[in-house]
Amino acid sequence: MSHDIAISARNLTKTYRLYNSSSDRLKESLHPFGKKYHHDYYALNDVNLEVRKGETVGIIGTNGSGKSTLLKIITGILTPTSGTVEVKGKVAALLELGAGFNPEMTGIENVYFNGTLMGYSREEMDARLDDILSFADIGEFVYQPVKTYSSGMFVRLAFAVSTSVQPEILVVDEALSVGDMYFQQKCVRKMQKFVDSGGTIVFVSHDPNAIKVLCSRVTLLDKGSVIALGEADTVVNLYNRIISDKQAIANTRNVEKEVTAKNTLPFAEKKSLVGYGNLKIEIVDVVLLDSDGNAAGFFTPGEHMKVNVRIHANEAVDDVAVGVLVRDRFGQDIFGINSDNLGKNIAVSRNETAFFTIDLRLNLGVGKYTLTVAAHRGAVHVEENYHWCDAVHSFEIVSGPTRFIGIADLEATIDIVQL
Repeated sequence: MSHDIAISARNLTKTYRLYNSSSDRLKESLHPFGKKYHHDYYALNDVNLEVRKGETVGIIGTNGSGKSTLLKIITGILTPTSGTVEVKGKVAALLELGAGFNPEMTGIENVYFNGTLMGYSREEMDARLDDILSFADIGEFVYQPVKTYSSGMFVRLAFAVSTSVQPEILVVDEALSVGDMYFQQKCVRKMQKFVDSGGTIVFVSHDPNAIKVLCSRVTLLDKGSVIALGEADTVVNLYNRIISDKQAIANTRNVEKEVTAKNTLPFAEKKSLVGYGNLKIEIVDVVLLDSDGNAAGFFTPGEHMKVNVRIHANEAVDDVAVGVLVRDRFGQDIFGINSDNLGKNIAVSRNETAFFTIDLRLNLGVGKYTLTVAAHRGAVHVEENYHWCDAVHSFEIVSGPTRFIGIADLEATIDIVQL
């Protein structure tokens, strides 16, 4: 394994024997000719993964895709059925709630117990104790058995211990999702500081924004196999597609439905629209216009941008909403709006064409952004996805009369009274 690789997993496979009944297990063990009464379940199937030192790699996938199994093999909790895994460096793991903690022991006792497992003496843990308790911030509960803790209190202490022992590799499962918003932000800052100091992180989460903020690369697992590995924004978009339309993925896997736009309006950036959905409604044109009605890709802070969206109905639909989603260069959602939010849905007949114009005031900081466009039913939660097109356009906010710092202008005012 190369010296700059922290984790190398090769052809990892993990299978479990599943029996229809307990009697089948007994029959198999006693059968004179070795007849099988089980079938193999592949929790992981020929998985390959490399994580470089100083890198943060995200692992995403739907429930049952093999994420936790992969982490447990990396941390040595499970052994693979076949394949190999090599890990260079001291590993600290924050896996499912309860792992590594004795529920009958107090929080303090568990701190020292976990320190011992990591190879630290009591004196070394004494030196870290104040920092651990300060970060966990659970007060007098640290002297109570952890079985009395809430899930939030438990994960506070577990994360504080895992990050205090100065590991070289930090493995974090979905455990952070039980913390409150303040604690989650504190954990993210801690993890970013850990990476800046040269640490390596393997991070599992169902939160797309957390994945995009923390991870340089992302692996997407589905049914125990790696189906995508690449930049966070690209892989998360594919993950959203799986969540949005499981049936379409089951039929087409990674093959995206390409829709070539027949342009009747000027385009700031001409390209085929690539998306997913049941295509009862297709998005065939998306145009970005400036305040003068000209096709544009550059705007100044506070300028208006009109988004013209042309849809075509392949079927009659009685409830169509069209929406846009602005994302920053990290792929984080900045602003989204749709016609359902504004009470302006429409019904369309088969083969009918309709135009939506969405006017956005770009109170944004200087930088590059992408525009995602979707046609669907439902407002906050998409009840039926007709056609979802990620990043159909990119645009840039260039320097202008900026009166704020950051990514968004909240149009603040200040009143002053001098006495």
